[in-house]
Amino acid sequence: QVQLVESGGGLVQPGGSLRLSCGASGIIVSHYDMRWYRQAPGKERELVAVISNGGRTNYGDFVEGRFTISRDNAEPIVYLRMNSLKPEDTAVYYCNALKVVGIKREYWGQGTQVTVSS
Repeated sequence: QVQLVESGGGLVQPGGSLRLSCGASGIIVSHYDMRWYRQAPGKERELVAVISNGGRTNYGDFVEGRFTISRDNAEPIVYLRMNSLKPEDTAVYYCNALKVVGIKREYWGQGTQVTVSS
């Protein structure tokens, strides 16, 4: 059974930092691109960051150098370090695994709430 479990969300003041974690089980993580998405109330889900199975990273334009995605295939865990948080970063953050080796498969976590407010 495949599971992606996010943690690390919470309430933080503007300018603060959080580190989200996504623990993966039931998959060979090295066969997957790992992504973080977010969805704010009333808005569509948007891509925050991607780290490929080879370690290449890419970010949404709104990140502007504030976030860093990383992965530890041995654990396996994917992290999203978020600095200089803004109120507009408030959203539910979802972990996503997209299989890029062999048959394509995709899995989602249940999400973790991030609220940026004073």
